[in-house]
Amino acid sequence: MLRIAFFLLFLSIVPAFACTNLIITKGASKDGSVMITYAADSHRRYGYLFHYPAADHKPGAMVDLIHYENGKLLGQIPEVAHTYNVIGLMNEHQVAMGETTFGGLEQLQSQPGALPDYGSLMKLALQRAKTAREAIMIIAELVEKYGYASNGESFSISDKNEAWIMEIIGKGSFEKGAVWVAMRIPDGYVSAHANQARITTFPFQKKNDWNNLKQEVYHSPDVISFAKKHDFYKGSDAAFSFSDVYNPITFDGSRFCDARVWAFFRKVNKDIRDNPAFMNYSCGNLEYGCKMVSGCDNPNLFCSNRLPLWVKPDELIDIQLVMATMRDHFEGTPLDMRDGIGAGPWHCPYRWRPMTFEIDSIEYVHERAIATQQTGYSFVAQSRSWLDDIVGGIYWFGVDDADGCVYAPMYASISEIPSSYAFGTGSMIEWNDNSAFWIFNLVTNWCYTRYDLIHPEIEAYQKEIENGYFAKTTDIDAAANELLKSDPEVARKYLTEYSCTIGNKLVQDWRAFFYYLFMKYMDGNVKESADHKLLDNGNNKGIPKKITHPGYGEDWLRLMMMNSGERYIVPKKE
Repeated sequence: MLRIAFFLLFLSIVPAFACTNLIITKGASKDGSVMITYAADSHRRYGYLFHYPAADHKPGAMVDLIHYENGKLLGQIPEVAHTYNVIGLMNEHQVAMGETTFGGLEQLQSQPGALPDYGSLMKLALQRAKTAREAIMIIAELVEKYGYASNGESFSISDKNEAWIMEIIGKGSFEKGAVWVAMRIPDGYVSAHANQARITTFPFQKKNDWNNLKQEVYHSPDVISFAKKHDFYKGSDAAFSFSDVYNPITFDGSRFCDARVWAFFRKVNKDIRDNPAFMNYSCGNLEYGCKMVSGCDNPNLFCSNRLPLWVKPDELIDIQLVMATMRDHFEGTPLDMRDGIGAGPWHCPYRWRPMTFEIDSIEYVHERAIATQQTGYSFVAQSRSWLDDIVGGIYWFGVDDADGCVYAPMYASISEIPSSYAFGTGSMIEWNDNSAFWIFNLVTNWCYTRYDLIHPEIEAYQKEIENGYFAKTTDIDAAANELLKSDPEVARKYLTEYSCTIGNKLVQDWRAFFYYLFMKYMDGNVKESADHKLLDNGNNKGIPKKITHPGYGEDWLRLMMMNSGERYIVPKKE
């Protein structure tokens, strides 16, 4: 008898809100921009574009801390005199942030009386920081003063010159605050994180000198001593690994989480792609040798075949590759999600949750790719140092599954956002015909039913629109730069009108695209079309020109007939 039972996973293994971040330094990008990405993946996350306008605040003003996941008011803290304009998770000074939750040790996941959660920290840092380093400092000061009300987090923090990864976990009920480490990604390199802590060993600093641009590591003073004090670690300071101590690697951490990092690294670095140790690691096969894959000593016998924190790409990376990676399903690897009976007759690279299940006392898993159906929104934040801040920051924003989204350019300085992407235009429990989130969900969910047939049309239209945006960006930048010479506010207004216009038009166009796809592929048929229009048979009576019935492939038909006995056999004629 087939028995399926869902089993619980520790919070330290698979966080409830799984996300993915890619980090590209300016020396690793083709155009010299710094880029970070973020996919906000959650089954209850409604995709909309945040906007916090720049503002001046009176002495004594307080700011509400709202829980990022459930909307609960956590409390209030004093506001600063001035806050910067924030579009999504990028501010007017081209500082951008992303995050992934790693959970960490269960003993450290609840801190009584703590106020800011990770979402509040991101918002406050972006409203107050002009650089990535300043954002790190602000987060460190806030958790020291007010505690930390979330599980373990990895943050991507970038500006127009640098990119950083910061990892933080609270001190539980032991003490107020958090332990954390931040490391600058070396210029010319890329990094990534995906719900598994990534920072291992690091050079311990005597102090955090925030004004020293040569300092490339910051951390809480007690990041090692706290672990020793509470018996989480007993080795030497030099061999201390933040990830291995505060978020020990497991099968789940490698297969569900770091495998997404591997999917990115293998695209851009041949050594990662060709090394079977990293392939094995990404499949959940952990090794514990006395030497790391890099050749370094491993005195604590931590996992020895895990991925490096950063790699140098073989070639410079353009934004198109970054976006393509956000749409990855392990294509062309042993984890390719288009394979197997789970992909259905149309080779759909998605699996409905839960990710883990049990059959006849044997535990099984579904793969967890970068692209996933439950994405609320995703972005590519592009910071360009050669341009004025009003023009330089572009927040390429998309809603729903990144594989089916279109990344629309929202300049980080704009004073309004497109109504189709705004808070209040629909919600996860309220339909709105003008909602970008719901319109894109119509298309992607229709695509899941016949992926092989529908997805190529989505991909082609997606590229057509995005390539149009890329081509026009140069002209928009130039026009805004001219306006800057006379009046920065006129330039800001110009960029606002552009971003709002293309955002709202995109939703209108995508709605029409859904109507077309639905009519073309309804009832298992395929109607002949051209340029997103169904063709008439020539009599001008609304009758389709040609209808085909692709049916199932032979492999799937064989599966359908398995164990069916003679039920479907047509008797041979005598």
